[in-house]
Amino acid sequence: MSRVDFFLNNHFFLVKMIVGNKKSPIFAHKIQQLSNFFVNIMEKIDKLDKKILTIISKNARIPFKDVAAQCGVSRAAIHQRVQHMIDLGIIVGSGYEVNPKSLGFMTCTYVGITLEKGSMYKAVVTELNKIPEVVECHFTTGPYTMLVKLFARDNEHLMDLLNNKLQEIQGVNATETLISLDQSIKKEVPIEV
Repeated sequence: MSRVDFFLNNHFFLVKMIVGNKKSPIFAHKIQQLSNFFVNIMEKIDKLDKKILTIISKNARIPFKDVAAQCGVSRAAIHQRVQHMIDLGIIVGSGYEVNPKSLGFMTCTYVGITLEKGSMYKAVVTELNKIPEVVECHFTTGPYTMLVKLFARDNEHLMDLLNNKLQEIQGVNATETLISLDQSIKKEVPIEV
């Protein structure tokens, strides 16, 4: 089991325990395991790793030779450290970001979904994943069981997605729609060097 899989499996367990308001020795054990997981990862990255992360999080396409020059180490050292951080699950992707509006998706929407039962989460996620316009899904606390981000071409397309796709998924009890008028901030988490 990879470190990322370990985290995700334990995260789902903890959310179920919190939502169900259950207290058990297993719950305490899972909390300790997750704490150890993060402490273990943080012990395995040093100042140089954090400097590399700072540089590549601003520009994922920067050549390793340029990163190496900024860090004062060899390209091979940068390559090894980046690969190590990928293996640890610290770096989870890189690539190009597509502007949805350039492809005709003019409406960015967040949909709060309430499920009949929290235990239906995985089955609902499987169905949501089949809808191409859904780009993010989060298991949440608060008034919704989950929060979904999706893109639609216009309001008519959004209404079709809501009425004929999301609300038709077995287990979805209710939805609340929040249309984003403008994305004012988008950035990575801070990396302290």
